Amino acid sequence: QVQLVESGGGLVQPGGSLRLSCTASGFSFGSYLMSWYRQAPGEERELVGRISSSGGWSNYGDSVNGRFTISRDNAKHIVYLQMNSLKPEDTAVYYCNTLYSPTYWGRGTQVTVSS
Repeated sequence: QVQLVESGGGLVQPGGSLRLSCTASGFSFGSYLMSWYRQAPGEERELVGRISSSGGWSNYGDSVNGRFTISRDNAKHIVYLQMNSLKPEDTAVYYCNTLYSPTYWGRGTQVTVSS
């Protein structure tokens, strides 16, 4: 049974950094592309970025490109989202997602960027 548990969110000032983690279980983690999404209040869920199964490539949405970096540790079954130069508009609930089961969503982790 697929399980994705996001963690690492919190309150941070504009310009600050956070690293989110997503711990996966229930499938062959290292065989699947992983993605990060976010959803702000009143908005649709938005793709933040994704990383290949090996970690050899990643790509990002225009709004975060150059500020966010996705990485993964296949031995630990964890995918990370390093967020730098955070802006108030980055405030959202952040979710990870696996191509193994794209309709499954965990609880997410709240990120609030505010002074």
